[in-house]
Amino acid sequence: MENSKKIPWYTLAFMAFSTVWGFGNVLNGFVYFNGIQVIFSWILMFALYFVPYALMVGELGSAFKHSGGGVSSWIHETINPKFAYYAGWTYWACHVTYIASKGSGGLKALSWMFFQNGTTYDQFPTIWIQLATLAVLLFFCWVASRGLNPLKKLATIAGTSMFIMSILYILMMFAAPVINPNGGYVSVDFTWDKLIPQFNVGYFTSLSILVFAVGGCEKISPYVNKVKDPSKGFPKGMIALAIMVMVCAILGTIAMGMMFDPTVINESSESFSSYVSNGSYWSFQKLGQYYHVGNLLLIIYAACNAIGQFSTLVLSIDAPLRMLLDNEDARQFVPTKLLKKNKYGAYINGILMVACLSGRRNLIQSFFPGAAAVLTQLNKLNSVTMPLRYLWVFAAYIALRKAADRFQPEYRFVKSQGIALTAGIWCFFVTAFCCIFGMYVKGDMVSTALNVITPFVLTALGLILPVIRKKEAAGH
Repeated sequence: MENSKKIPWYTLAFMAFSTVWGFGNVLNGFVYFNGIQVIFSWILMFALYFVPYALMVGELGSAFKHSGGGVSSWIHETINPKFAYYAGWTYWACHVTYIASKGSGGLKALSWMFFQNGTTYDQFPTIWIQLATLAVLLFFCWVASRGLNPLKKLATIAGTSMFIMSILYILMMFAAPVINPNGGYVSVDFTWDKLIPQFNVGYFTSLSILVFAVGGCEKISPYVNKVKDPSKGFPKGMIALAIMVMVCAILGTIAMGMMFDPTVINESSESFSSYVSNGSYWSFQKLGQYYHVGNLLLIIYAACNAIGQFSTLVLSIDAPLRMLLDNEDARQFVPTKLLKKNKYGAYINGILMVACLSGRRNLIQSFFPGAAAVLTQLNKLNSVTMPLRYLWVFAAYIALRKAADRFQPEYRFVKSQGIALTAGIWCFFVTAFCCIFGMYVKGDMVSTALNVITPFVLTALGLILPVIRKKEAAGH
């Protein structure tokens, strides 16, 4: 590729930013970490986890630029094909719970768009909501089975618009007191004791929320060697990404602190669940009030979110399944029935497995008291299961540096072998620690049990499939 056609580091930074960051990350950090106290945790997370994580991804992408840049291909090259299958399986399995949350999130967004309040959705019997969510899941499973991906373009549009609205929220919120001085804003206390969090059980069990928020930059790894001067350009892009995310996280938190009082959020478990479920919509509703445009901003945000949630749902049904089953190295460990395609080229039995596993979650959650509680539980479960993918990134990085003589990446995170291995082990430990501790939900043993059982069930299923395939081969 000619140098003139290569990606500048700042373009890479923006590409990565739109992949990693979203408005929901600001809300979750604010709600789970007692308002502006999350700023301290954001800074620690960026310095001790996100920056080294992003730079390790750069080195892996550089080393395996011809392998598609996927995590499973990294594991295949550095460890072996069977572990590559497990990496692909983990990536797919994590999406089972993610899929369940997208259906609920999409219905929630539609409710806000039409009724412009959070009470209508939350007051519906949980069983109705979960049956509606199941119907949505089955419908989009059917869409995926037809080989139709009409929502890809909508997903791109929704993702871009959500990114723009996240930035606009910060700008408009900081400008609001000047334009409307009598808006009734919350006074933000920046004293030292209000900024330093309490390092208790609740704090450590919520860290998975932040790990989940900053994860996913491995998606841009295929572009490492398409960057101008990758040895300098990629780390520049990743450092710029970290700065952009940190600025948005901190300024977004301050903007939210001008709207919401953490003491109100933490008044009760019902209040907490309500903020987790509705906080993003209340943010744009209040912003519209400050600017005297009614619910206009709320409706726009809810519409974008509904499109984004449903389009992500269908893509999450189809794409991870293809990543797993299209991989020749992984296929040898998968029962042949799961490899069956219909006339549209879709893995029909794989889609049925998605419908069964995600549908099971919907039915179990029918017994939760209220729709808001369900969304809160799904939000926490995703923060436990989705970061499990990152463990394979760090495993691949450790294996890469241990086999330094076999691979010669154009870009290296650090020259020192000791520092590189320490960073890889540290990030692996932090991710595992946060996932394990994130399983615990204070005062809610049902949610805790589901958070523990779900990863174990999905992992066990991944271990069983190669055994079934081996028996199939022996039978033939």
